[in-house]
Amino acid sequence: MSIPTELINRYPWLPSLKKHYFEMASRSPSIFISEVFSKDFGSDLKERLLDLFEAAFDNLEEISDYKSDKLNVYVYLLLNIFLYALDNQLITNRLANLYSKITYNELTKENNDANLYNICQDLGLKIRYYEPPINYGVNIVKDHHQKLETNFTIHFIDYLRLASNLRDEYRKLVHNSLLEGYVFIQNKRLIRLIQEYVRNRLLIKETEDKASLKAFLSDVSEIKDFKEIIDKILNAWTERKEEFEYTFKIDFESKEELLTLYPPCVKEILKKTQEGQNLIHNERLFIVWFLLALEYPVEKVVDLFSTMPDFDREKTTYQVNFAKKKKYIPYKCLTLKSLNLCFAANYKDKLCLEGYGSVEPSERKKLAHPLSYTRIKQYRASKEEYYKNKEVDEVNE
Repeated sequence: MSIPTELINRYPWLPSLKKHYFEMASRSPSIFISEVFSKDFGSDLKERLLDLFEAAFDNLEEISDYKSDKLNVYVYLLLNIFLYALDNQLITNRLANLYSKITYNELTKENNDANLYNICQDLGLKIRYYEPPINYGVNIVKDHHQKLETNFTIHFIDYLRLASNLRDEYRKLVHNSLLEGYVFIQNKRLIRLIQEYVRNRLLIKETEDKASLKAFLSDVSEIKDFKEIIDKILNAWTERKEEFEYTFKIDFESKEELLTLYPPCVKEILKKTQEGQNLIHNERLFIVWFLLALEYPVEKVVDLFSTMPDFDREKTTYQVNFAKKKKYIPYKCLTLKSLNLCFAANYKDKLCLEGYGSVEPSERKKLAHPLSYTRIKQYRASKEEYYKNKEVDEVNE
């Protein structure tokens, strides 16, 4: 099928980009960069690219003045080149998340089933369209019956492929209605799957062929505009470097560094959030309940999820406030092990692996709850501080 060029300009990640812009897409990166920045719109391109990186570094969810014109194609192609050149997984994750969220917002504003259908067709998805919408069930909430209807169904194989990294319970095939191998899916959930496709398109892994990367950088760095942009990106990165380290730093009311008090299960989830990885449902529940149990501020818990590809601030705030009101207890260690969320062995954590309370291994008590880990660590830290201060006092005497 033929897809309109105007649709490619707005969504350049579509496979038909190569057909509509074959000559441009087939050029070598150095030639493409030289040509594109020599055009009248070169300065506008620089601004758009830097805006994307700045927004990603600031963990924003959208760009207010984002434009979906023909320049969008150049921006997308350049973005791939710069991500390869930077060779930094944290930056790549942030950019991929931001760009996919922008795509989600643009698609939800479409309000055009024909365009959404054409996009799915271009992606090679087996999809069916129904007009008028087809009823496929009833949703019952507190005795209120709501008819479920949609214009789309998607073949279960394509559904599973696109949803493979979205491990929420409600996305499992067993929890969705099917007909003749096709899954009933509402527009927003279909768009969410497309968002995940876009995110994965930009997730360029750090290259193992460092020699080729070095040669590439040597070639393109001779281009003044490329050098100027990448230097600005790297300067912005250097200024914010601490925010992007794998060890997630949390300041709770400036009292103490809580990271040292957290068990491996919590550190691992915080690491994932910092990298912008998707969290499964149980990971999200556990980290919310754990932090709230420590009386962590609701707004800070919400901010923690802002790196997630599917982040919705209003919805997340409601859910965190609801959890706080209910005073849910975090999973105990036994439950975490059953859910494959225990990382004591990975982190080689002595307290988790060996227990506490006695020098004799046979008499040591095993941890039963991650909150106990934090309390023990806090107690030990206070004792160390006490003896340290005591030694100082004795020296001063």
